[in-house]
Amino acid sequence: MCELLAMSTRHATRLTFSLQALSSHSAAPGMSRDGWGVAFYQGNDVALFREPGAASDSPLVRHLESGGPSTTLAISHIRHATQGAVSLANTQPFVRELAGSAHVFAHNGDLLGGEAARILVADRYRPVGTTDSELAFCALLERLHDALGRSRQLPCLERRLDVVAAFAADLRTLGPANFLYADGDALFAHSHRRFQPATGSIAPPGLHVLSQRCPQAQTTIDVQGVSVAGGFQEVVLVASFPLSDEGWRPLAEGEVIAVRSGQISGSRRP
Repeated sequence: MCELLAMSTRHATRLTFSLQALSSHSAAPGMSRDGWGVAFYQGNDVALFREPGAASDSPLVRHLESGGPSTTLAISHIRHATQGAVSLANTQPFVRELAGSAHVFAHNGDLLGGEAARILVADRYRPVGTTDSELAFCALLERLHDALGRSRQLPCLERRLDVVAAFAADLRTLGPANFLYADGDALFAHSHRRFQPATGSIAPPGLHVLSQRCPQAQTTIDVQGVSVAGGFQEVVLVASFPLSDEGWRPLAEGEVIAVRSGQISGSRRP
């Protein structure tokens, strides 16, 4: 299955990461991948890098792993295709504009439920590719657009979290629905179910979270495949699997968290 990783920090920092290390949890050694992508927020916009091929074959990946742009919010996705051809249009993360800010979405799962036509409704936003994940993103943006009100500005964090949590509850009826979503101000992570290599079954947890605070004397946070630099820092990492032995909390089935500036700012559970 696909692999998800997100980072939120208090201060802008350079994220050093290994896509190969992140993909090792669910892929046999040498297994080809169907695409990779990472979005680094720069104010209200994002620097988006993605390719519809194996990260191990990409010179761009090798550059980003050590020299990606400084950011306070990043989302990364490694694709294992289940719906849609292997193409750039079907490679995550996906990005769209809403209320003057770039919004980013990445999904892990397979949405096949019979209620898809009712739940994944999008009029203003249309998929460029043919994946269920992009259609889900468009449907989420449709709901968020309806919540803007006359001001045409994003509502408060609590209201946005309510919209995302209600959407996630509907999405769970269609199949495994782990996703990361960011609107430039906050990161939202929804944990559901995913393939568990230890048992060979589709089961929770779908995502894990790690919160850490660095004193001035500590210059880096290092976990498997990820290094966060920058002295005094508050960091939240969200990943499909724990990337180290300590500190990671499995999110409950159906749990949605909101993360802002390296701190968990709210949550919703079924």
